[in-house]
Amino acid sequence: MKRALRHGTCLTLAMIAALLLAGCVAGPGPDTPECMEVLPGSLSDDVKVDGDFGVAPTAAFDLPVQAEELERTVVREGDGETTVPGTHVSAVVSLYSGATGQQLLTHPVTVTGGDYDAFRAAVDCVPTGSRTVTVAPSTALYDGQGNGAIGLAPGDTVVIVADVQEPLEPRPWTEDVPEVAFGAAAGAAPVVTLPEAEPPVDLLLKVLEPGEGEEVQAGDTVTMHYQGTSWDSGEVFEQSYGGQAPILSTDGLVPGLAAAVIGQKPGAKLIVTIPPQSAYGTEHSELNPLGGQTLVYLIEVESVEPAE
Repeated sequence: MKRALRHGTCLTLAMIAALLLAGCVAGPGPDTPECMEVLPGSLSDDVKVDGDFGVAPTAAFDLPVQAEELERTVVREGDGETTVPGTHVSAVVSLYSGATGQQLLTHPVTVTGGDYDAFRAAVDCVPTGSRTVTVAPSTALYDGQGNGAIGLAPGDTVVIVADVQEPLEPRPWTEDVPEVAFGAAAGAAPVVTLPEAEPPVDLLLKVLEPGEGEEVQAGDTVTMHYQGTSWDSGEVFEQSYGGQAPILSTDGLVPGLAAAVIGQKPGAKLIVTIPPQSAYGTEHSELNPLGGQTLVYLIEVESVEPAE
């Protein structure tokens, strides 16, 4: 979704994705989008990146970095399928200020054809499994206005490290599935009881009740109730029950949740466990308090609106 659900300082469901990607509107593009013409340059070549794939890396570069155009260097070439322009691409994205060198945020996101040029350049036409370094002038990101929510000042160049991932596919959840008790009244909050077991390390999905009708596709808008529970604390950290079911775009959901919802039909009830790398990332911070946590989402799909 492209709006934020605020619970104190907790950035939940799609808020960080919205902070990263929202603000740009996709206009009508060509029927067959072409790869962006983004070449390596001295700035992107000079960024030294260290760390395991899919988790928050360290990036070292001379300060300040001041770019006039987009540059991209592939520092690790993957061996998966090459990403296609205009499609949905999963990646773990880390942002750094070119002025201070500070890491602003690391988070799993889904990049789409309507997002800012800087993000599209980071994942465009590279094999999955690749790690790229993109140096972006301020005009290629947030319209040069910066992003105060993540600490990026107006006019600052941004260094982006992107780990381009294979499309997520949940595995069946067959063991240690939480007990779910749905409320008797319409809209009543269900109760999810977690088992006394270690959090699963994989993305797992169990469909409690199948739906009927058209399947949710990537980019569709879905009306759905949800309840999120932290496996670490056992507490509900957010839910929509008690009010109207929100209308959410799959593009704005954290990758693991989007992967669970895509393919479902109206009326479906499902429960999914999402490891940190497919939820809010592995890094815990004041801005990202759910980072590093395994999360359980209970979902009730009400209706689907196909993407235009």
